[in-house]
Amino acid sequence: MNRIEERFAQLRRDDKKGFIVYIGAGDPNLAATRELALAFDKAGVDILELGVPFSDPLADGLVNQLAAQRGLESGTTTPKVLHTVAAIRRKSQIPIVLYIYFNLIHRLGLEQFIAVAARAGVDGLLVLDLPPEESHNYEALMRQNGLCPIYLVAPTTPEDRMEFIVKRGGGFIYYVSREGVTGMQKQIAANLAQQVAKLRAHTKLPIAVGFGVSNPEQAKLVAQNADAVVVGSAVVNQIAKHGRSRNLLKRASVLVNALAEAVKSVKA
Repeated sequence: MNRIEERFAQLRRDDKKGFIVYIGAGDPNLAATRELALAFDKAGVDILELGVPFSDPLADGLVNQLAAQRGLESGTTTPKVLHTVAAIRRKSQIPIVLYIYFNLIHRLGLEQFIAVAARAGVDGLLVLDLPPEESHNYEALMRQNGLCPIYLVAPTTPEDRMEFIVKRGGGFIYYVSREGVTGMQKQIAANLAQQVAKLRAHTKLPIAVGFGVSNPEQAKLVAQNADAVVVGSAVVNQIAKHGRSRNLLKRASVLVNALAEAVKSVKA
């Protein structure tokens, strides 16, 4: 098992729900990314998603688009993100998923990228624009290198396609709780329980729910149906507000601590 699989196995043993946080790598810089990762590990984050900056992030709303822009402006490149993961690994074993667009992988070469990512300490890839039908030998290469190929399932995904996708995935299934791009929302989707139940009929993989979860109350509600809760834009928004402040770690950790407590208050 890799670190993602081990973490979910531990959560099951402890009767706990998982808490996943997304941040943009290199926002405001890669040194801050490393420090945030270490702080979030201590704050109760089970899995860290690092968004690799890309110039055309089609799946992202404004908050995460701006984070990607700040990452690019700080000089962040894909190789530098992998160096940062390696630096995090020297002090932490928090599972790390790269949230990435395929162009960035293709530029280096699929086989080489996966091998380099595995050596750096990456545990899984969530490739936003790589449909399973076009993944060719991607999943085989991922498993050969001990990485989890993580796929998204949307509210609009037909059930037969849902079944096809989850059979190809590893680590966990990322259920997008609403239509559209990433971003904070005022309420969670009304059909969440029904959609998660559909997924559970087709897979034994843990189901993580994200897109729109923005406060502890919502996180607690989502945790009642999901195996893990993903929070991105709300945390990224704190980084945007305090990225140049000496209080960045403190400010971001206050929200992350509150979210973690809310998720962990729900028994599996």
